[in-house]
Amino acid sequence: MTISILGAGNVGMALARALLRAGQPVTLGVPEPARYADAVAALGPQARLTGSAAAIDSGGLVILAVPYAAALAIAAERADWQGRVLVDATNPLAPGLSGLSLGTTTSGAEQIAARARGARVVKAFNTTGAENMADSHYAQGAPMMPVAGDDAAARQQVLALATLIGFDAVDMGPLSAARYLEPLAMVWIHLAFKQGQGRQFAFARMSR
Repeated sequence: MTISILGAGNVGMALARALLRAGQPVTLGVPEPARYADAVAALGPQARLTGSAAAIDSGGLVILAVPYAAALAIAAERADWQGRVLVDATNPLAPGLSGLSLGTTTSGAEQIAARARGARVVKAFNTTGAENMADSHYAQGAPMMPVAGDDAAARQQVLALATLIGFDAVDMGPLSAARYLEPLAMVWIHLAFKQGQGRQFAFARMSR
């Protein structure tokens, strides 16, 4: 599959590094490519940098690695996403990481899906920090990566992608499960920042 990542911040670059290490070429799309030319060039020849629209055009699977408000705008800009898999890696964070701006009866992912006409929206890569997306290796085992989406084939593609970069990919079923995953991201944020535990931890499943 051809993969584009919209955004070249912490999350976008972390996912790019993980995918490239796994042998998957990526295109990074940003509004001002010149600002990121050196950083993307340092990723190697399998990383390509373009404008946002061109990255969407070239990607069969597009990852939203931008702030939530920007993701909403990007989702609504296209008249037709033409069946692309659109992976929502965002969280609708309130100012100052004080919580979520919506939830319980909807989710950020569902709001993006409502705007992204013709896209197959999948929620993933939102429940842990960029460091874990860049390198998911832990001596104790693979960190969990929940994946939710209404389109089963699209969900399976993203589950495979999460597995490729070292996660224990967990099928959460329909996109409405994002209502649970976005608060789970707040648990990670609360422990990392509010409780001072730092960013070097991840959630994992255990079974007997």
